Amino acid sequence: MFENLGDRLTSVVNKIKGYGKITEENISEITRELRLALLEADVNYQVVKEFISNVKEKALGEEVSNSLKPSELFIKIVKDELVELLGGEKKDLVTNKDLNVLMLVGLQGSGKTTTIGKLSLLLRKKYNKKPLLVACDVYRPAAIDQLKQIGKELNIEVYEEGKKDPREIVTNAIKYAKENNFNYILIDTAGRLHIDEELMDELNDIKDIVNPDEILLVVDAMTGQDAINVITGFNDKLELTGAILTKLDGDTKGGVALSVRHLTNVPIKFVGVSEKMDGLEEFYPERMATRILDMGDLMGMIEKAENIMDDEAIESAKKMQKGNFDLEDFLVQLKQIKKLGPLENILKMLPGAKKMGLNNIQINPKDMLHIEAIILSMTPYERKHPEVLKASRKQRIAKGSGRSVEEVNRLLKQFEQMKLLMKQFKNGNFKMPF
Repeated sequence: MFENLGDRLTSVVNKIKGYGKITEENISEITRELRLALLEADVNYQVVKEFISNVKEKALGEEVSNSLKPSELFIKIVKDELVELLGGEKKDLVTNKDLNVLMLVGLQGSGKTTTIGKLSLLLRKKYNKKPLLVACDVYRPAAIDQLKQIGKELNIEVYEEGKKDPREIVTNAIKYAKENNFNYILIDTAGRLHIDEELMDELNDIKDIVNPDEILLVVDAMTGQDAINVITGFNDKLELTGAILTKLDGDTKGGVALSVRHLTNVPIKFVGVSEKMDGLEEFYPERMATRILDMGDLMGMIEKAENIMDDEAIESAKKMQKGNFDLEDFLVQLKQIKKLGPLENILKMLPGAKKMGLNNIQINPKDMLHIEAIILSMTPYERKHPEVLKASRKQRIAKGSGRSVEEVNRLLKQFEQMKLLMKQFKNGNFKMPF
């Protein structure tokens, strides 16, 4: 997501670093490039106009003109304005009641039913909550079956009463949830157009019955600026508490994310970043802004790791931090990395990823499997003492893993380089290459 916009903005930021001072003349050139980058990313014209005006005004201010490093202050101004555009502070999901009721609404095809499953999984894994999915899409063929299948896959209960009136279903679901100590109810409503009066009236009836703590609109980010009309239409009828943007991992320019809050005052609370059931993330405006500007998202990386790491992995990670680890520890960490998802997505979260050429890197998942096979072909003693791996042992390992001796040597060399790198980190001698 935001790859093209990020590339353009990073280019603009690098250009400003070459200026000794900020002047009316050079700031006009830079803001013109900023404007083009945002417009090409499908950001609303009015939003772009206000963004550029704010950046220019602050960049020509007294504080910047008297600064020893005006370029750094300019970059901070751009980042701060991006954060503001994306919504400023993170808006949390309501969690303060024994039973929290969430209504999810949206157009047909926006990914609403799948998103409900993803959100329920996030609530259970990250917040240790007990969610109940409620099937109220009684119009779309197989919608109830789809939700039941998702519930079965995630081992999360689904409440359904077939093709009954949704108003009756939610009334009974609330009672059932209270009797069975659920923390969250997630109501899957039927997809509809915001101009469909009859179905919008049904949503309002459900709203009156359940008195939801959150009404979340699921929006396909690939609909572009038309998403603003959809959000405005639903918000006028239902008073939304937030939006969930899906398919931000697809071929989307991302402009809608930069326009939503400013134009509708509806905060983005979650974004869909992959098709997998764990592919829903809470939306942090500051983290997103730093990622767009190639400043990385280390907090996001840490949170991902914390969610999947077990005691063995944490212990081996501590050893790696000290530079005191073996191939057994390396194998443990390799298995954890696989759980994080595609490695190239993780590399993009590193500060300076674009500058180091990591943003476009493609990693074949088979390469990691080959490394794993090589290590598993070693004896426990060899993994703990890789220095004993001479020619005959390497030939045996290569044969056992179905790889070549050259690949075994390459792995051992990379392992030694990693140990050296970790020791440099520990001693404070390592500098990022940007």
